[in-house]
Order: sequence, then structure tokens, then C-alpha cells
Amino acid sequence: MKKTLLASMALAALIGITGCSQSNDTATSDNAVVDSKDVTVLRFSHFWPATSATHQDIFEPWARKVEEESNGKLKVEIYPSATLSTADTTYDSAAKGTIDIGSQVQGYSNGRFPLTQIAELPGLSNSATQMNCMLQTLYDDGVISSEYEDTHLLFMMGTGPGGIHTVDNPIRTPDDLKGLRMRRPSAIAGDIIEAAGGTPVGLPVTDLYTSLQRGVLDGVSLPWDAVGAFKLNELVNTHTNMPFYSSAILVTMNKDKYESLSDDLKKVIDDNSGKMMAAIAGKVFDGEDAKFMAEAKAKGDIMIDIPDPLNDPAWKGPLEAGTQKYLKDVGDLGLDAQNVYQKAKEASAACKS
Repeated sequence: MKKTLLASMALAALIGITGCSQSNDTATSDNAVVDSKDVTVLRFSHFWPATSATHQDIFEPWARKVEEESNGKLKVEIYPSATLSTADTTYDSAAKGTIDIGSQVQGYSNGRFPLTQIAELPGLSNSATQMNCMLQTLYDDGVISSEYEDTHLLFMMGTGPGGIHTVDNPIRTPDDLKGLRMRRPSAIAGDIIEAAGGTPVGLPVTDLYTSLQRGVLDGVSLPWDAVGAFKLNELVNTHTNMPFYSSAILVTMNKDKYESLSDDLKKVIDDNSGKMMAAIAGKVFDGEDAKFMAEAKAKGDIMIDIPDPLNDPAWKGPLEAGTQKYLKDVGDLGLDAQNVYQKAKEASAACKS
């Protein structure tokens, strides 16, 4: 009786120990178990909503792939909707180590990435796929890489062409913009809006819905994917599909965090960086552009198409004026804006599909 009792107590203790051990471990895809102390957690911050394709079709699959290929030694925790860093400070947060990985639109930090934003100028890109390829090429070739030396850049992204979306104000010519308060996504788009006669307003993308709802804004300048991702298609009803700019986007990692990884884990990160990811992101953005444009057409929104504004008599002047102003401003900083612009044209042509 005594032996039986002692045996039962030993078995119970063994079960308890085993249970605690498993609760602190991480199961991997091949059923191996990684001790929690061997897991490196990477905090990934971005500003898109959790319901967006950027989050669900780019960042979440990337995180899963990194976790699987590291056999559970890397765990990516994603924080959408700017909950961990604001939309305009995410790059600096990654540089300082407040976050481990972050994604930000370069134009949200005005003047921080002047060479990169040359790729946003009119006439250089007609799709997100082309934009992503162009940006990644410029980075890989060392044309713009100096702007990211304080972080470990993972890959470049870029949106499809940004158009003009308004509430009850069809924009067919620059004159139609006069007196309208238009949200500008970057200095480049702002220069063009101003040259056309509109009033550019700087606001975070997360504030656009309420600003349109309250009449603080008359319209926005955004690519179609952002119009849908932030539910602005519920408010805007007139659209000028005109490729007068594109937005550059970065995905980067804290340099010290990357360097702290073992060689095999660095390889996992490297294998999921660069042109491969840029191409994946481009397809996602292009798909979202097509989807939300089709939805707007189906609900009867007004569509105005200006496919080649640089050769349109009404729009050519403001677009060229905005372009030259931006290049001059960058040149005034002591940077070789014209050379980068030429390299961007070459990359654009090579990336054209």
C-alpha cells in the first residue's frame, strides 16, 4: 500500500514536471520542440489596419515563413494600426531599437529620404510591380542605400499610381482643384497639388476618414489600395485615375537586432528579403488597386481617366513644375538629384512589364 502510494506520487510529480516543461517550449512545424529561452521575438510595427491586404497578404505570410524556416527560433509579433509606433516615426523607432522591424511610407518623414522619393515622381511608374522593382533596384545598386545605413533594410515596396479621390468634386483639369483642400501623402504630391491650384494638407492616413466625414478635407490623393484599406471608398465618390505620383514604402530591421542573430537565423532573414519580397508585395498592391477600382465603378462612382498626364495639355505644366521643384530642392541639399533621377528612369525602363 505504501509502495503504491509512493509510486503514484512519483508519477504525479513526473507528469507535473513534464507539463511545465512543455508549457515553456515552442513546437515547430516538424514537431521538434524549441525551448522558449532559445526563441528570439521580433516586434514588427506598421500603420495599416489588420484587415488590410498589406497586413494579411504580405506581412503575415512573411512572418509565418520566417518562423517556419527558423524552426521556431524566430517568432514575429506584428502590431498593425500604428499601435507600437506612429506612422511617421516607425523608421526611427526601428533605428533606435524601440521596435525590431517596421514598415513606413518614406514620404511620411518629410526630408528624411530625399533621394528615394525621386522614384515617386510622375512618369516613372505605372504599377506597383514596376515601382517595387525600381525601388529595390535603386537600393541594390547603391543609388539610394546611403539613406538606410542606420538600419538593416529588408525590402522595398511601393504603391501603384496615386490618383485623386474627392467628395462630389470631379477633377478633370487643374482648374478643378482650385480652392479644394486635398490631403497630400508626400512633399512631391503636395508640390504638384499646389502647382495645380489646390491646397495641400498634411494629415496621417489614419485621420483621413474622419477628416473627409467632417468636411475638413475635400478629397485625398492616394492609390486605390489605400482608398479601400482605410474605408475611404465609403465617402469619396469621384475619382481621377491619373498616375501623377507613387509612394515608396520601406520594410527595415534594427541593425543591432539583426547582428545579434546567429548566422543560420540571419540567413532566414536574408532569404526572405530583397527582390523576391518586393515582387510579392507589388502583386498584392496591384491586385488591391484593381479590386477597389472595380468596386467603385460597380457602385456608380464617377470615373475620370487621364492615363498619360505628362502628355496631357492641361496637366503637363503642373506635373513638370512639381517635378522640377522637387529636383531643385534635393539639389539644394547638396545631393546629386539629376543623377539619381536618371538612374530612376533607367531602372523604370528595365522594370517595365
